[in-house]
Formats: sequence, structure tokens, C-alpha cells
Amino acid sequence: MCGIAGFCDYHDNLTEEAPLWGALAKRMGNRLKHRGPDEAGVHVSRHAAFAHARLAVVDIEGGKQPMTRMQDGFRYTITYNGELYNTEELRQELNLLGCRFTTRSDTEVLLNCYIQFGPFCAEKLNGIFAFAIDDERRGCTFLCRDRFGIKPLFYSTVNGRLVFGSEIKSLFEYPGLNPILDQTSLCELFGLGPARTAGCGVFQNIQEIKPGYSAVFNREGLRAYPYFELESYEHPDSYEDTVLHVRQLLEDTVHRQLISDVPLCTFLSGGLDSSIITALAAVEYKKQGKVLDTYSFDYKGNDKYFKPNAFQPDADRPWAERMISEFGTNHRFLECDTETLVDRLYDAVIAKDLPGMADVDSSLLHFCSLVKANHVVALSGECADEIFGGYPWFHTPEAFEGKTFPWSPDLKLRTSLLKPEILHALSLEDYVNQRYTESVEATPRLPGESAEERRRREISFLNINWFMSTLLDRKDRNSMAAGLEVRVPYADHRLVQYVFNTPWEFKNRNGVAKGLLRDAAKEWLPEDVLMRKKSPYPKTHNPAYEALVRHRLSRILADPLEPIHMLISGTAAKELLSEKSDYGKPWFGQLMAGPQLMAYLLQINFWLKRYDISIQL
Repeated sequence: MCGIAGFCDYHDNLTEEAPLWGALAKRMGNRLKHRGPDEAGVHVSRHAAFAHARLAVVDIEGGKQPMTRMQDGFRYTITYNGELYNTEELRQELNLLGCRFTTRSDTEVLLNCYIQFGPFCAEKLNGIFAFAIDDERRGCTFLCRDRFGIKPLFYSTVNGRLVFGSEIKSLFEYPGLNPILDQTSLCELFGLGPARTAGCGVFQNIQEIKPGYSAVFNREGLRAYPYFELESYEHPDSYEDTVLHVRQLLEDTVHRQLISDVPLCTFLSGGLDSSIITALAAVEYKKQGKVLDTYSFDYKGNDKYFKPNAFQPDADRPWAERMISEFGTNHRFLECDTETLVDRLYDAVIAKDLPGMADVDSSLLHFCSLVKANHVVALSGECADEIFGGYPWFHTPEAFEGKTFPWSPDLKLRTSLLKPEILHALSLEDYVNQRYTESVEATPRLPGESAEERRRREISFLNINWFMSTLLDRKDRNSMAAGLEVRVPYADHRLVQYVFNTPWEFKNRNGVAKGLLRDAAKEWLPEDVLMRKKSPYPKTHNPAYEALVRHRLSRILADPLEPIHMLISGTAAKELLSEKSDYGKPWFGQLMAGPQLMAYLLQINFWLKRYDISIQL
């Protein structure tokens, strides 16, 4: 896992001033040292300058980057962020084609895969990745991102030159690229945020290679195209065969993702999704004579203040203890105190270069920094709810019948904060409706499907392409800010594609949420863990958190020089602080209500100052 950055120009010869361009690429790479604290490298050729910041996970000595190989007198150089989970299968296939390898690294396998198959190499990859290849034979730079955007890849163009990087902060090192917000930026921030439209970098002129896309940059410019898209087809299997196939896919993907030359662990909440990952990993480790390390997360004071509700029916700790007892893992219970949770709101903005999911982000960043003290790689249960239909909005009539994103059905709370003139300039509701309509229309259709199944397919498609992407974005930025690689087995494209076409009556077998997944895991988990009701990522219930967030926001609002006053209405903000608005209703997801909206405003204000952002409407 690493950070990559660079720029390309096919109308100029960069080697004529190689030290200058190499130094610029290095500065861009230095902004990503948190992603790759182990090594750094720079490559400059006639038309490309690459930088790499490496987190060494596989083949510590042999996997140095940027990596160059020769074929038929032409050079190919790669800068790559990711892990390939089918490295050995690809290595065997390439060996048969005459390739010879000098390292054990997946980087060399990926580079040779491109040399042999060109842009079609993307379809062969199973893993998480974002990479760029300087291809001297074709006279182009090839860029590619994994199927669900687990690894990031942002870009922009400056005077015909392509500039790219794992994170937006690296792009702002390039002269001429400045942090500017326009109407689209503010619509993303206040209408869709903390989600964002695929391919949109929120800042003006900052884009992102979309999940499942490749791109070629040459003298004609940039051409991006999909190599993977979800497809709809008639599900071919009986329920029994479906259960068996899901079980086999899960076993295979977890097995593949346990490969590492550095310490590995799992995140274990005691919920269904993380417990499945942990059970499979613990059994595999036991076969190897090893004990699996696991972690769970909580907040100081939750033992006193936690109160069950519809979204969080019970606390995680007893369930984590149940799993520890069953599988004998070496477990650590991690806690976050209130002040750290609020302080880390600002670190989370720096990690993401954007405001995010408030304390949901800041807590993950804190926990990942604690895990990094002992481990370099972790496996997480993220993405199962989007794939198997675990969220409430897969089940409620309101979400089923609604005509907007089901995790954010009401814009009133957030839009009420904007100044009237800003709100008028944005046409915010029209923007959100347009994004929603585009996404629904992009859903792959199945001829002959009933109206009910068609709508269920739409909801599934929206969750995979929007909500899952938001959580993966959060996971990458906050884990990599700590130099920790987090893998997500449920996001294996084979599993996602298969379950996407599985009938709802299978996924929700006998009216039980994620019944298919539970049946697939019957041989792995204790019955009580298997049937535990969904409980989301934990949040603090300590009233001190809300009080501290309110206090800090009050101080900001009392200072007329704070930049957030450019955007929000002072009267509406005071109403939020006094809890006169619809304070307790989530405005995003299940957990982001009034306290998280105040924290989101803290993040926006900090972001505007830290990045010295200009607003051009």
C-alpha cells in the first residue's frame, strides 16, 4: 500500500530539465509520506515524472518503486498503490508467455501483465489498486483504478499536462493548481456530502478516475473508459447452491487477502460481518500454528451512557468477547476519549482533503493510529451491508418509495444553514435530484423484471455506487493517514457481481436481514453471533462530546472573521446550537444527526482555513 503522484506531457521533453521536474514530482510524493513511510522513489522520462511513497507489505526488498522493465527495446515504468490478490495465478500465466521475474512482488507481476496485455490487463486483476504506467512503446501513460474505488486516484490538467496523485493534497503541490470552490463544489458539499459524485474531486478542476475505469493520456489528451460495470442477469442457482457459492467465494477471498509479509490483524466488533472475516482468518492462522490478532473499538463513557435504540440495539463488547472466547484470538479493546474524538475532526479533514463523516471519520483515524503501533495490515467487514441488503433503507417503505438517496432523504436540516443568496445560487435540490436520477437511470436492467424487483435492484445499485464508495473512501484515507493498509474482503468483485443478481427473497431469506449471508456462515459462527441484529460502526453516547462540539462551534460563530460565515446563516446556525431544528433526525446514514452536523460545520470551517480556499460562484 502506497502513495503515488506525478505528471505527464506529450508535447514536451521532460528530460531536458530532469532535475527540475524530478524535484517537483518528489515534492508531490512527499505530501503522501503517511501513505508510504518506508521508502520513496522518483522516475523522470521523456514524457512522464512519477513519485512513489511506499508502505512495504510484500517482498520488502524486491518491491521498490517506481519500477522499470524493458521489452523489445522499450521502457515501461509503474508507480502503483495496492495489492493484487491473484498474484500467483498471474505469475504462472505470464511465465508460460515467457516472462521471467526477479522479485516476489505483485508490482513486477502487474507491470509485466501490462506489458503483455496492454490496457486489457485491468480485466485480469483481482485486488485493490490505483496505478500509472509510463509506456514508451505506445507513447502514453496508462492509469487504472480498482472496480469499486477502494484505492484513490485524483487528477487534473494544467496547460495540457496531466497531473495525478493518490490524494488531492499532492496535486496542490503542482504550480497552477489551487483550492477553489465553485457552484458544483458547494452542491457536492451541502447537497450530497459527505458522499460525492463518482469522478468528482469537489474542488474546481479536480477529478478522479472513476471506480472500474482505465484511462490513456497521450498527445490527443485523456480518454477514460470503463473496464468493469455491474451487469444484470437471471440468477442461475437454487437457494442451496447460492448459499454454497457465497460460502466458497468468502472462503477464497479471505484466504487470498491474508497474504502479507508484515503483521496482519482483523477488526472485530462482534457483529455478523466482522465475525465472519475473523472466524475464517482465525481458522486459517490456526492451521499455520499462529494466533490471529484482533481489535475492537469503543468510546470512554459508553459503558455508562449507552442506551439501546433501533439503530444500535446493543453494545459490541460482549459480542467481541464471545468471539474471542470461541476463536482464541489475541484481542485488544481500544477506546477513544471525548477530547481526542473532537480534536481528530481536523486531522480527518487533512487525511481526506475534504470534510467527511465527522466523528465517524475522526474515531477511525484515531483507532487506526493505535492499531498501526503493532500491525501494518488489517481486514475489515466493511461493505457487507451494501451487498447483502443490511441497511434499514433496504427494508422500509419510505426508502423503497422515495425518489432520492435513501440514506439522505431530507435536505432541509443542512440546506437551512446556508445563506439565502448562496442557496439561491446553487439550485441545490435540482442538483441532488439530477445526480439521483442519473444514478437510477444507469442501473443495469433485467428484461421482464417486476416493478418491485426493479426498484430493489435500483436501491442495491445506489448503495454499491454511492454509500459503499463513501465508506471505502473514508476507510482508505483515515487508515492510510496512519500508514495502515485495510483490506475489505466483501468488496471482491466476484462476490459483489454474484450477489447483485441474487433475488431479494434469497438475500432476505425468511424475512431475516442478510439471511443469505447468515446461512452461508452457519458452519463458521456460534448461533447467537450468527443471528445478532445489525449494529453499525459504534458512536459515542457520552453527552460531553455534544457539549464540546457545541462549545467549539459557538466560539467560531462568535468570530466574524471565521470563513464559514461566507456560507452559512448566523441565525440558522444559532438555531442549530439551541436544538430548535430537527436535531435528532439523521441527515446522513444512520448515525449522523445534530451533533454530527455541528461537527461537520467545524470541519468545513477548518478546511476553508487550512487549505486557504477561494470561493468563485
